[in-house]
Amino acid sequence: MTHTPHPARRRLLARGLQAAAALLLPATLLATATGAAFAQTAPWPSRTIKIVIPYGAGSSPDVFARIVGERLAVRLGQAVIVENRVGAGGNLGTGVVAKAPGGGYTFLVSTNGPLVYNTVLYSKLGYDPFTELRPVVLGGGQANVCAVRADSNIHSLKELVADMKAKPGAYNFSSTGVGSLSQLGVELLKVKTGTFAVHIPYASSPLAILAVLQGDVQFACVPAVAVIPQVKAGKMRTLAVSTATRSQLTPDIPTMKEAGLPEIENVAWMAMMAPASTPTDIVNRMNQEVNAVLAMPEVREKLYSQYMEPIGGTPEQLQKFMQQELRVMTPIIKRTGIKIE
Repeated sequence: MTHTPHPARRRLLARGLQAAAALLLPATLLATATGAAFAQTAPWPSRTIKIVIPYGAGSSPDVFARIVGERLAVRLGQAVIVENRVGAGGNLGTGVVAKAPGGGYTFLVSTNGPLVYNTVLYSKLGYDPFTELRPVVLGGGQANVCAVRADSNIHSLKELVADMKAKPGAYNFSSTGVGSLSQLGVELLKVKTGTFAVHIPYASSPLAILAVLQGDVQFACVPAVAVIPQVKAGKMRTLAVSTATRSQLTPDIPTMKEAGLPEIENVAWMAMMAPASTPTDIVNRMNQEVNAVLAMPEVREKLYSQYMEPIGGTPEQLQKFMQQELRVMTPIIKRTGIKIE
């Protein structure tokens, strides 16, 4: 199916990414404006480039990096490999890149949690994403979808909340890791509705969904890419999407606002980062190349098929976006009462 991007698509439908999109330039314009600056022959890259993913295979950052990395390899003339370094809610792999040499051969594709939220959640993070990593490009975003097993007696988010209130302690939920948006969204739901459910973290969205299918947990609110295939297979039922308006990619799923919970809106985003010591010219070149890849119709279609919205932009815009996310989310995270030692 062919998607015709709407002018509002870059705003990504939700609070955080609406603000980000206001800062971002269309990828095609950026590539045109900056292409001449890199017309000269450069020694970089001269060998294999590694993109570290702090989550498991099949996770949204993993899928995104493999789609983009395939085209990057062609454009750069060097192999681009994806390496999964799983652990500590995404902190392990993110920290590995934060401490890596900045020669331009190690990059990171990480998410909201390890890049912003965990600076508030963790007493000792082990790295500082704002000083030990430098932004390259805001790659893409996607909504979380709350879902239950198809044979569940729950048919809407309102029913889920009512049943959680009626049966305190009876519910567990899975997430993509401690401090992930898939956890924080549910924690905020619990705060807003006065309900309780036990959090069980997993290393990736496919594993979080598997936990629902196996009956280990009763529900999950994770990226759409992990949920929709199970819905189409008749194994799961969606309850709500975590965006302010219905997504063009999931038009049949009601929003949190439609479910009566307008303050619980969030979108997961993925960004490429590099070690802080990476030279500016390499960061700018990689930014140019990723933006060019994100502008390719075939790449956009692949991302849309995974329920991801391509974004793009400059390193400076990503830096401002991360700082904005920190300002907005810090009080929200503190309201949940979560603190990880």
